[in-house]
Amino acid sequence: MDHDETGCQAHPEGPILCINNCGFFGSPATMNMCSKCHRDMMLKQEQAKLAASSIDSIVNGSSSNNGKEPVVASTVDVQLDSKEPKTMSVESSISIGSEGSGETMPKEGPNRCGTCKKRVGLTGFNCRCGHLFCSKHRYSDKHDCPFDYRTAARDAIAKANPVVKAEKLDKI
Repeated sequence: MDHDETGCQAHPEGPILCINNCGFFGSPATMNMCSKCHRDMMLKQEQAKLAASSIDSIVNGSSSNNGKEPVVASTVDVQLDSKEPKTMSVESSISIGSEGSGETMPKEGPNRCGTCKKRVGLTGFNCRCGHLFCSKHRYSDKHDCPFDYRTAARDAIAKANPVVKAEKLDKI
């Protein structure tokens, strides 16, 4: 089988080593780098583009995060047809919004029934009054529920069935 039939062409000067001197062979399709070095270089270029676009959005004030993103620092190696890598350092200074608010979320304990304080875990029942109950106290008459079911039902029915009033006919 000839090389012309298969579409493969042999390199006239032989195999080419990767330009990053990693020991593997490169190809002209991957800029004389091995597949691993080429993939790493492409990922670093994408990260550099994302970092540049995020810095531009921060500088322009079009950040949609409202200052709740932590400070990010990254180092990106970019190679441009040279033997030594060039290092570019990117640091975005976004303050964390929870530092100044002074609010701390207390750690929630295990889920317990609102009446008997029994641990219910994942099997608890949420009532319309907003509390969690065990299987014995899940019904509204068992835990003295303050939720007004009658008014809620009236409102739901009134909303679902609007009043339709026809025009009166004139008598002849």
